[in-house]
Amino acid sequence: VLNLILNAIEAMNCLDVGGRELRISTAADASNLVVVAVRDTGPGLDVAIVDRLFEPFYTTKPDGTGLGLSICQSIIEAHGGRLWTGANEPRGAVFQFSLPSEQG
Repeated sequence: VLNLILNAIEAMNCLDVGGRELRISTAADASNLVVVAVRDTGPGLDVAIVDRLFEPFYTTKPDGTGLGLSICQSIIEAHGGRLWTGANEPRGAVFQFSLPSEQG
C-alpha cells in the first residue's frame, strides 16, 4: 500500500495547476474479496505503456528502478489476490488490488 501511495504522490508532484487529491478506499465485494483502491488526480497513465507497468525493471520515473509495482504484484498474488490499474475520472490514475477475506 505504501508503494502505491508514494507513486500517487510523486505523480501529482508534477502538476503545476489544479487540485491534488489522493483517495484511499476499501470495500468488500460479492466474491468475498477485500478491494483496496488508491486514486490520484495526477496526469494519469499513458495507455501505450499500461500493459508494461508491472514488468520488472520497467519504469516511467527518471530515477526509478522499476521494481516497486512488480514487487507489489508478486506479494498480492502470493496472497491470492490481484493488482490492476485504470483511469481515475475525471483525471489521474487508480491502482486497485483485491485479496481474499479471511471471513467467509
